[in-house]
Amino acid sequence: MLRGFPPVVAESTHTLILGSFPGEASLTATQYYAHPRNQFWRLLGAVIGEPLPELDYPTRLERVLRHGLGVWDVLAACTREGSLDAAIRNATPNDFASFREYAPLLKKVCFNGKTAGRFAPIIAAAGYQTLVLPSSSPANAILSFDQKLRLWRDILT
Repeated sequence: MLRGFPPVVAESTHTLILGSFPGEASLTATQYYAHPRNQFWRLLGAVIGEPLPELDYPTRLERVLRHGLGVWDVLAACTREGSLDAAIRNATPNDFASFREYAPLLKKVCFNGKTAGRFAPIIAAAGYQTLVLPSSSPANAILSFDQKLRLWRDILT
């Protein structure tokens, strides 16, 4: 059984970005979105006007939090061979019911990709605004970086 990471949030977090579950490179590095070809940090950096890919991991997280954003995954644990979402089995969701304690100002939850986006109706029913984004994964090569970025800019609207 693989275990995910704790949420990156602060009391000031108003928008949360949820992935599905960390890939192999992220689990090895114990960092969200550690695969060098994953466009997460580049996309989010462009959205908030910060050079996130150029910063060390703790500084990236600090900058994200400074902008009122948070990062987490929809799954707390699962079994999976490789890094593809399609290979996820025996999934255990994270505890979103208690999340208001961590981020009382949270208003919006964005989902990084369709797999994570399957949780959008549940999160919306809890009273949050939701947005399903195109996946930042290198496996999602259908859209160019610029096409993804146009949609990712809606994180801040």
